[in-house]
Amino acid sequence: MTARQLAFPALAMAAIVLLSNLLVQFPLNAWLTWGAFSYPVAYFVTDVCNRLFGPKTARQVAWVGFAIGLISSALLAPLRIALASGTAFIVSQLLDVSIFNSLRQKSWWQAPFIGSCVASIIDTAIFFSLAFAGTEMSWLHLAIGDLGVKLAMAALLLPAYRALITQLVTR
Repeated sequence: MTARQLAFPALAMAAIVLLSNLLVQFPLNAWLTWGAFSYPVAYFVTDVCNRLFGPKTARQVAWVGFAIGLISSALLAPLRIALASGTAFIVSQLLDVSIFNSLRQKSWWQAPFIGSCVASIIDTAIFFSLAFAGTEMSWLHLAIGDLGVKLAMAALLLPAYRALITQLVTR
């Protein structure tokens, strides 16, 4: 994959991270922040890259998205949120790539769904414990709500994943 081909998914990843870091600061209710709805798209980007170009490229996209997302988040979001997000992001993205790759020969939906679900659990645990532990925010409720949305989004994004992969592979 050329640098030019890598640019779009990496910038998309960085934008998702930045948007999510901004939106996580705004609770929708006692169980959710707005960031819960944008963040799961990051796994979608990684999974599409992994299916089309392999795990090496998916990891590159994750690392570039991580770097750009962390820097931009550090400038626009509180440092604690940016660092918690960066840590949770890179650990969960690399885990998603690994799980996806180990399941890539299974039915089309298993690799993206299982990888995203396991990575979402790890991401939620790391992010919320680092970002909000010791604060007055009721973060356990938010973590549970966030994880629920991530798991639902893993399922809801499957048709889009299937359609995009089918479209891109037949080109």
